[in-house]
Amino acid sequence: MEMIQAAYRRLRDGRLPWILFYIGLTIELLIVVVDKSNYANPIEGYLFRLTFLLFAVKLALTGYHWKEWLAIAALEAVGFLSYRITGENDIIRMVTFAAACRNIPLRQMLRYTFWVTLAGCLVIIMLSVTGIYGEISLTQAYGHEAAETTRYVGVEEAEETRFTLGMGHPNALSCMFFMLTALGVYVYFSRMRWYLYLFLMLLNAGVYLLTGSKTGMLITTAFLVGACIMTYCRFLRQNLFVYLSGALVFALCIGFSVDAAACAQRVRDAQWNTFFYLNPGDNVHIVTLGKIDRYINGRIVSLTDSEKNDGMLETWSSFSCENNMKYYFDMGWVKLFYRYGVIPGILYVAACLALLWKFYRRRDACGLVLFVVFALYTVVEAHLISAYIGRNYLLMMMGAMGGAYTAQGDRGTRKDAL
Repeated sequence: MEMIQAAYRRLRDGRLPWILFYIGLTIELLIVVVDKSNYANPIEGYLFRLTFLLFAVKLALTGYHWKEWLAIAALEAVGFLSYRITGENDIIRMVTFAAACRNIPLRQMLRYTFWVTLAGCLVIIMLSVTGIYGEISLTQAYGHEAAETTRYVGVEEAEETRFTLGMGHPNALSCMFFMLTALGVYVYFSRMRWYLYLFLMLLNAGVYLLTGSKTGMLITTAFLVGACIMTYCRFLRQNLFVYLSGALVFALCIGFSVDAAACAQRVRDAQWNTFFYLNPGDNVHIVTLGKIDRYINGRIVSLTDSEKNDGMLETWSSFSCENNMKYYFDMGWVKLFYRYGVIPGILYVAACLALLWKFYRRRDACGLVLFVVFALYTVVEAHLISAYIGRNYLLMMMGAMGGAYTAQGDRGTRKDAL
């Protein structure tokens, strides 16, 4: 027994856990890159199983306090129950990955994620621009016409050409630019200066000209402005009120999404009544949601597009169901509760709040900005809520920053190497 324990300690304290983790992370990041290209990955499911195995072995070689092992086991049990109900193992994989992030320096991990993802995206762009693989642009209707003229009158939407640079859709190109900008600024926040922010803002304008994606342009602008403020207004980094304001914005994002899911049919009916009878036939609350819906390109009303009104509150359940894993829409927070269930959704929200508390404890002002902007983005886009672990940088932060015990089990505040 002593020999086995000694061998385990040698493996745990050696380079093997680090190597296993980075092999798994590399595969997950490449899966994300391939998903953004025009190539359909035929072995994606097998690769998910491989990365799960790699992260599971890394987890087994990680020193946790016994109370933390109980917490991990409880979350894995939730994931297993979700798997039995839905047939998808997303939650098990996410929990295992986040737990495996322990003892991996956070900024090292995020820096590696940034450069691998950036390199992959640049390869896709180069292949597209040179004509080797992938379409450089996409011509279709992008829904700029008024909803009434297309939905009720039946006027055909006008087509236009926007650039994709090999990423399948202009919004995908805009999304990846935003995610890489946010991650890059976070990783190199201490080196950021006003001229770098200006350069990124000009790049943002260029991406907008190529893609026409207002959402991507606005959310990137919001992040850059917020990060720049935190760079030069250092007193804000220590202010508890700023972090509480971030928590309030996060709560409002969740509340708005739940409200939208509950009222989507009424919003649709009010828009119909307004167009045909010049009277919404509903209260100020629904009328206001309808006005907001126009600015977010009909995402609330889109929850009523299916036969079962997939995404609306009545289609939510404690642990979701198999059918809910196959229907897609843009509203990320709604997708969280619809796809994975109310209980897993609440657990994820709680983990996000715990991460925000970690940001405050560390006075991580750029982390706060990233957290808030991701929360806003997830209201209208579901990029972070998916089976692709490599998309969600918050999972890495939760895993690396999480835990109330050190790797040796001593009580106290953990200070991961950043």
